[in-house]
Amino acid sequence: MTEDVRLHDGSSVSPPPATVEEAHGRGDIRAHGAAYAALDLGTNNCRLLIARVSNDGFRVIDSFSRIIRLGEGISTTGRISDAAISRAVGALGVCGDKIRAKGAKRLRTIATEACRAADNADAFLDLIERETGIKLEVIDRETESTLAVIGCSPLLDLRAKGAILFDIGGGSTEVVRIERPAGEPHAPPLKGPWISLPLGVVTLAERFGGTHVSRESYGAMVDEVAQHLAPFAASHGHNLSGMHLLGTSGTVTTVAGIHLG
Repeated sequence: MTEDVRLHDGSSVSPPPATVEEAHGRGDIRAHGAAYAALDLGTNNCRLLIARVSNDGFRVIDSFSRIIRLGEGISTTGRISDAAISRAVGALGVCGDKIRAKGAKRLRTIATEACRAADNADAFLDLIERETGIKLEVIDRETESTLAVIGCSPLLDLRAKGAILFDIGGGSTEVVRIERPAGEPHAPPLKGPWISLPLGVVTLAERFGGTHVSRESYGAMVDEVAQHLAPFAASHGHNLSGMHLLGTSGTVTTVAGIHLG
């Protein structure tokens, strides 16, 4: 077990407000028709979503997604490589153009595990701001797990009392138990205990091979993940009646796409 595993009892913690204004301390008034942008620079992927306020919520007006493998090699070198920086500048340049073209003034632009781990993260962030005009916020693992809860809670089955939420990233994976308050079957779920594993699609592929996966290497991956997940399962894997799994990430959507054909 590595020291990077984060296990937390958050049974009394509920998600913070999800609006962009509240996240930036700007109040809770939404300007009708205003454009909002959310950008997530992950260890493997760069994603952008731009939406405009409408009468019944939000209407997506633009989006962007590109695999950039920002975290490629960090587990061995401790640095974001020149090639990865070049890919990131290209992708974030497109994002910056889209944000400006749609006139999005309210935005949140975040970076995750690769920028938490890399020795040259500060220099990388400065370069991105100079080249693209995008100022990235490096969020910690707790914030990452909370944002996953905020985004996925509306997808909880109406008949379920809760779920085990998992967010598989490129460099880390967050697992959260979310549950409706006792005696309130129609209430929104609250964020409960959570764990952050220092494992994702990039780190596992680099450690065990991601192009040619044998039964042996796949079994080794499963064992590695199970070892890191065991403390959380032992402490919080009880009383699962009325709960279901709820997954988010490119990995989850890819597996779902394969299943659906």
